[in-house]
Amino acid sequence: MELKNVVPWGRSFEEYQAIFSLTETDLKKSILGCGDGPASFNAELSDQGGKVVSVDPTYHFSAEQLQNRISEVYKEIMPQMYLNKDKYIWDSIPSVEELGNIRMAAMSKFVADYDAGKKEGRYIEAALPNLKFKDKQFELALCSHFLFLYSEQVNLDEHIKALKELCRVAKEVRVYPLVALNGEVSPHLDDVIAELNKSDYSASFNNVKYQFQKGATQMLVVRPV
Repeated sequence: MELKNVVPWGRSFEEYQAIFSLTETDLKKSILGCGDGPASFNAELSDQGGKVVSVDPTYHFSAEQLQNRISEVYKEIMPQMYLNKDKYIWDSIPSVEELGNIRMAAMSKFVADYDAGKKEGRYIEAALPNLKFKDKQFELALCSHFLFLYSEQVNLDEHIKALKELCRVAKEVRVYPLVALNGEVSPHLDDVIAELNKSDYSASFNNVKYQFQKGATQMLVVRPV
């Protein structure tokens, strides 16, 4: 992976709570965050005494390298957000300016926690579908803004392998969103669910309170039958 190809855009602890409908009981579980990037969820939950491990291929890089890339990407993304405002719902996040503030605050918390988190084994360089964890090591796995969203870049077979690997290492898996970048439901979704059902997993759609990308109103919840 080359850092110039990475687009860090981390979400906040509050966004994760809303995205995955996380209850106080959920937050006490052992949690795997897959593809977390520079989100502040790990930093903030760990500060509260939670048990969370984040995996992402970008954890190969240093805090300084990631901070520099965050600064570069921010200048690129913000003009694009202004151009594509109509693709989003500006309720919980009232403006593009506030979105930028939320994202930069979240990523600053991540960077501040990164070195300590790596030493503690909370940030691990890894990528789906190869996770070096034991079977059912985690009670809950969360995958935010990767699977299904990047349906053009990640093919059906890769989606299936990734979901099966998440189901191997966690007792429950939650994935959000289920729409691709174009706002349409992922073309892989039905086939992924059919394959999971064959593998003795139940997959259900749960409505979420989080509303930002138009059409992204549900998460996928997968559990063993």
